Amino acid sequence: MARTPLHILRVAAVVFAAVLLAPAAQAQTTESRMSGLALSGDEPIQIESDLLKINEETSQATFTGNVKVVQGDTVLQAGEMIVNYTNDGGSVSSGTADIREIELYKKVLIRSGTQTATADAGNFNMADEILVLTGEKVVLTDAENVFIGCKLTVQMKNGQAKLDSCGRRVMIQLDPKSRPKQ
Repeated sequence: MARTPLHILRVAAVVFAAVLLAPAAQAQTTESRMSGLALSGDEPIQIESDLLKINEETSQATFTGNVKVVQGDTVLQAGEMIVNYTNDGGSVSSGTADIREIELYKKVLIRSGTQTATADAGNFNMADEILVLTGEKVVLTDAENVFIGCKLTVQMKNGQAKLDSCGRRVMIQLDPKSRPKQ
């Protein structure tokens, strides 16, 4: 399957899903359809940070400082990652609680192959399967193709993606050499 310019976001969702499986009207927007999302937990995930705090009372695990999540060729980096768990009787520290939401802060980077997404913050709602990247400049690159906005929303269930400009303009730079050969 050929990678779409927003394929990186699907890959990020796979990373987030694998963590789960493991113990504005005037704003200009650009919409795109993302084909088939396959959530997979078949590759190991490595998470590193300077500090990990687990709070059973609030059902949170907070990774702080140089957070790096690696699964296969996908890398997620952030200054802080907060994993919010459901209050269904499971334990955060034992890995028996289900993940409700993952919050990313302090310069988010997601990279897979030739594709990269950067933002100031991110949020993945596990129940609704919605990934949102926000910031002064949300930048997606795929080789020489560049997409810039301030908010990217991806509905993982149906593959719908929307890039908002937040009152400015969405910017896209496409390299004609990147088009697939017919």
